[in-house]
Amino acid sequence: MVILDTSLWIEFFKKNTPYFERVDELLDRNEVIGLSFIFGELLQGSKNQRERQIISDFWDALPKIDETGIFIKAGYESGRHKWLDKGIGIIDSAIVLASIESNSFVWTLDQKLSRILSNEQRFTPLK
Repeated sequence: MVILDTSLWIEFFKKNTPYFERVDELLDRNEVIGLSFIFGELLQGSKNQRERQIISDFWDALPKIDETGIFIKAGYESGRHKWLDKGIGIIDSAIVLASIESNSFVWTLDQKLSRILSNEQRFTPLK
């Protein structure tokens, strides 16, 4: 399973290659996990009702994980590893924790986030 960060979803919704094709394949195989805070970010940036509906439809269709306490755990781990000093905020910290708890990969275009992911956590389909 793969967690797409917000940057990947934006590339997908813009239909930008090569991201669109690869994300579409993952979605077809039901291999993408939906996280509420990522979709919250997407909805926050939506420009109109049509975009909100598209984002909501994807949210409704995706597999989810139990996010109970994820921000508390993310805050703890972020503090322990000093991720904030590395430019990693609470959302990205929660993505890392969600990846660990669900034994999933993370696909991100964010270099700061990518640097704190282990090789086993990084999804790099385009290399």
